[in-house]
Amino acid sequence: MLIINNEIVSKVLNMKDCIRVQEEAFKKIPKGGAIHRPRIDMYMPCDREDGYFRWGTMEGANDGFFAIRMKSDIIYWPENESGNWTEEKFCREPGTYCGMVLIISTQNAEPLAFINDGHIQHMRVGGGAGIGVKNLSRENSNTVGMLGSGGMARTFLEAFCCVRKITNCRVYSPTKDHRNEYAKEMSKKLNIEVYAVSSPEEAVKGCDILSTCTDSMVPVFEPEWIEPGMHVTNLGRREISDKVTDRFDVVIRQGTAGLQMKQTERFQAERGLSPAAFIGGSVEEMARIPSKNPNPGFGGDDPEFNDRGKGGDKPDFAELMTNPSKGRTNDDQVTFYRNVGNQGLQFSSVNSTENISETAFKLDS
Repeated sequence: MLIINNEIVSKVLNMKDCIRVQEEAFKKIPKGGAIHRPRIDMYMPCDREDGYFRWGTMEGANDGFFAIRMKSDIIYWPENESGNWTEEKFCREPGTYCGMVLIISTQNAEPLAFINDGHIQHMRVGGGAGIGVKNLSRENSNTVGMLGSGGMARTFLEAFCCVRKITNCRVYSPTKDHRNEYAKEMSKKLNIEVYAVSSPEEAVKGCDILSTCTDSMVPVFEPEWIEPGMHVTNLGRREISDKVTDRFDVVIRQGTAGLQMKQTERFQAERGLSPAAFIGGSVEEMARIPSKNPNPGFGGDDPEFNDRGKGGDKPDFAELMTNPSKGRTNDDQVTFYRNVGNQGLQFSSVNSTENISETAFKLDS
């Protein structure tokens, strides 16, 4: 069995392949050619008085490969001066965080590889956002408004450049050094103009493609900033409010993201940033975890857990492929790709790209 680290993955996995294999896998879901189990988390109290241990898994299978992604974190939720939450991860040693993906053959049940998920995680989520841009944004879209400047914001922009002729991007992050560093790095990497701006409104106004890539647990832009013809995509469920979603003319879900199971005190939707979680600890300890989102947008929940409330009845990507009329039909529509769902299948499809295991073996040799 191969042990494949992030360095090897970064050498062999490119964004064009990442987008292609996910599209192909998503299309196979309706007829059973691909299957997945949505993400489920487990919480237990930890030594930090403000945090929790969180274990998360998701699974998928397609084209002869099964994948389970496993990750463990110590999570805490600081509040800023405005009383808004963000979700942060504590590393015992900075830079040592590591999730793992186990790949197994569905033909003979042979374990094939353990793969570090750091690079894959960013690539598969960015690739998903790229699928939305490819299928819903105006073909002449060339300007990106980016809210956030972390690793996901980097792969999102890379994916957009793979499917549209992007010429410029305006990026906003609350930390000036972070947005300036992002602008410098991505301008050089993608050979486009990337400008750091001093407010989220500056990033949003006049863009063709708006992307939120933050760890915010509250909405990050205002509905009045939305303009006709925009395409919007997201990273987190809480970045977009109900008032914003009311401005969308077309909504496509990437896929099912929440386990459909009745909620109890110990099994809940939307605690912290978890789509679904089993929660241990006393009532007092559970209070450390931010409560359910009172303004869910496309991330809330309902008592029966029907794909977390508003937006759960919208068509998904597979439906869009069989019925293109559910997508953009004119240049003035505001479209939204809910870049959440099918997570387990993303890992099986991306890790089953024909060059990962073969090239990894050659590099290892």
